[in-house]
Amino acid sequence: MRPAARLRHLARRVGAVLARLLHRARAPGRFETGRATSWRGYVATAPLVAPARDYLVYVPAGWSRWKRASLLVLLHGCRQTPEDLAALTRIANRADAEGLLVLLPRQSPNANDWGCWNWFEANTERGAGEAAIVAAQIVAVRRRYRARRERVWVAGMSAGGALAAILGLRHPRLVRGVLVHSGLACGAASTPANAMKVMRQGPDTSVVRVADEAYAAEGREARDVPLLVIHGDRDDVVSPRNADALVEQYLRFNARSRGASVASVGVPPPFATAREAAGAKHGFRVDDWQLDARPLVRRVEVEGLGHAWSGGDGGYAYADPGGPDALDFLAAFVRDTTGAIDRRAK
Repeated sequence: MRPAARLRHLARRVGAVLARLLHRARAPGRFETGRATSWRGYVATAPLVAPARDYLVYVPAGWSRWKRASLLVLLHGCRQTPEDLAALTRIANRADAEGLLVLLPRQSPNANDWGCWNWFEANTERGAGEAAIVAAQIVAVRRRYRARRERVWVAGMSAGGALAAILGLRHPRLVRGVLVHSGLACGAASTPANAMKVMRQGPDTSVVRVADEAYAAEGREARDVPLLVIHGDRDDVVSPRNADALVEQYLRFNARSRGASVASVGVPPPFATAREAAGAKHGFRVDDWQLDARPLVRRVEVEGLGHAWSGGDGGYAYADPGGPDALDFLAAFVRDTTGAIDRRAK
């Protein structure tokens, strides 16, 4: 065999070996389990329950420790499991396509009979309790999988959305941004006994005061946490008034963190508004509040949507396939916020 032919033959063999190695390296997506503890994680409503919770992590197809991925924390609602929320949102498909790590905390049935996160409990509202446990999970998963600490987003449905709102205000150094779907503001209920009433009628506390407390606790280290709110106008479990409270609360916190002055009461007009008429899916309205061309808060009101994940798999409870996909809204919001940061940094 001539030298040139031998070289071509060797190159083909090396190429075949590399192809096999690369094919093996792209492992399929998989769920892995874990557990994290926080010494601040005790809740007064379940004092005998250890301050630890289990979690699932979805590791996307082709994940590698050498390529640092973003992390999405996805918090289930009442009468749901992490598996339910993962399935109805189809998060595995999205994670595989985008190379996204997904943390799915699991509430203990011993901590809440309905499987709800105890967002109304005083320790949790202050950032301890179950908020501290989930924060410990975020740190553990971020370290174990080498996730990008500046790209940690927290999303939640209903009670999970309420816990996501708490994490954004009480742990802003861990959280880059928040999606609250059909949820409530941090500190919306004055007592656990009032939680059901607050869900139906809106907060019985000053959520602006809570925002000021959260900002003061951060001091000079305070940074804004962009908020995306998605809520159905037909939600009869968690009133849309709670979406209004979330907007007011996060506008206050984010504007103060950016050094802007804001009114103590009420919500200023949105910077931009868009509306899509109902067609094959529910119509929706999008309101944006921005500062220096950067979104601080975005609210999506979905017409005809009840207490359900918009665009979710209709084979599961608390999902409405007739709505626009909530994950599409989240992806667009992430692009708008991080893109603005990247452009300004240049």
